[in-house]
Amino acid sequence: MPTFRIASPEDDDAHAVLVDYFTLRAAEFPGGTYSPAFPTAAAFQAPDGVFLLLEDEDAIVGCGGIRRVSMPEGETDVFEIKHVFLRPETRGRGWGRLLLDELEHRTRGFGARALVLDTHHTLEAAGHLYLNSGFAEIPRYNDNPNATRWYRKDLEQA
Repeated sequence: MPTFRIASPEDDDAHAVLVDYFTLRAAEFPGGTYSPAFPTAAAFQAPDGVFLLLEDEDAIVGCGGIRRVSMPEGETDVFEIKHVFLRPETRGRGWGRLLLDELEHRTRGFGARALVLDTHHTLEAAGHLYLNSGFAEIPRYNDNPNATRWYRKDLEQA
């Protein structure tokens, strides 16, 4: 079973998996217009975020992060899921849901009221995962040139 490790997205091992992620996205992106944006460490530091590496048998097999964002309506305590990636050879094992659940768990720990994310319509498996995990499609909330769909999940506070 894979484990999670907190890392800075600027660490060598985190940067390497992000390079793989962005390279794969660029190769598959319609029209060849993918614009990668490497995350900075500052955006993924508690209590405003965290970046996780997913490891299996001492190999990094994926990553994902959450960061606090300002919404257009001025809403606070909203976190955005970013850079969710699993290496292609690990897909179909349920690890995407495992990673998404862990990111949500950590978001709740920061006291968030909602989670948002953006994605591209060609990432059909990701879209299904988000919808099946309680996210609903919403209007655009950012200016990400790589995104064509935006999602939100309101979190109940205990």
